[in-house]
Amino acid sequence: MKPVALVTGASAGIGAELARVFAAHGHALALTARREDRLKTLADEIAASGRPRPAVLALDLERRDAVAVLAAELSARDLEPAFVVNNAGFGLSGPAAALSRDEQLAMIDLNVRALTELSLTFVDSLARHRGGILNVASIAAFLPGPGMAVYYASKAYVLSFSEALHHELAGRGIRVTALCPGPVETEFQTRSGMTLPAAAKLIALPAARVAQIGYDGLLRGRRVAVAGLGNSIAVCLMRLVPNALLMAAVDRRVGSAGNGE
Repeated sequence: MKPVALVTGASAGIGAELARVFAAHGHALALTARREDRLKTLADEIAASGRPRPAVLALDLERRDAVAVLAAELSARDLEPAFVVNNAGFGLSGPAAALSRDEQLAMIDLNVRALTELSLTFVDSLARHRGGILNVASIAAFLPGPGMAVYYASKAYVLSFSEALHHELAGRGIRVTALCPGPVETEFQTRSGMTLPAAAKLIALPAARVAQIGYDGLLRGRRVAVAGLGNSIAVCLMRLVPNALLMAAVDRRVGSAGNGE
C-alpha cells in the first residue's frame, strides 16, 4: 500500500494550500472535497510542478457513510494514509436560534463527526508510517462565540479532541497537531455570511502562510500551532480575560461583520 497524505476540503483556501505544502515536501497526496473540477485542477497543477499527480476523490463528507466510502476507495487504489489532514469545515453567522437547525447540524456533522471518524479510522496505517494527523481548528476554539455559537463550539471540540489524541497516540509514533488560524480571507467568509472587519485584517495571514505553519507544527510534533504572532498574543490574552467580556467583544465583532442581524 502506497502511503499518502489525505487532505480534506482541498478544493480551495487553506486546504488547497496544505495540499501544495505537503506536495512540495515530497508527500504523495489524496485529495477529497465535493468539487471534483477544483480538485482535478489542483492535481494538474501539482503534477505540472514535477510531483506525482494526487489521487482525486470527490466526496461530500457530510454523508454518514463518507469515511467508509473514502477508505474503500483508497484501498481499491492501493493507497493508505500516512497523514490525515482534516481541513474540511464551514461556519454560519447569526443567532443560533434563528439559523437553520438542519444547516447547523450539518456543520456539526462535517466539523466534528467526520473529523473524528477520519482521525480514528486510519490510526493503524498512520502508526505504520509514523505519520500524523493535522486538524484545522481556529483561534475561535479558545472562547465562546455569540453570533456563531455552533461554529465556535465545533472548533473548541476540535482543539480539545486533538490535544487529547496528541497524548494518546504519541506512544504509537503518531503526531497530532491542532492548527489554529485566525482571520484568513478565503471562501469561508462567503459561506459563513461574514466579512472580515478592519481590525481583524490587521492580524490576517495568507492561506499559504497558515498552511506552512500547520505543516511545520505537525512535523515538529507540536500539540497546538497557533498561526502568527498576532494570533498567538490574542490567544494569550483570551486566557486572561473573563468569558463574559470576551463574548461581548465577539458579539460586536460578528455583528459588525455582516451576519444579517
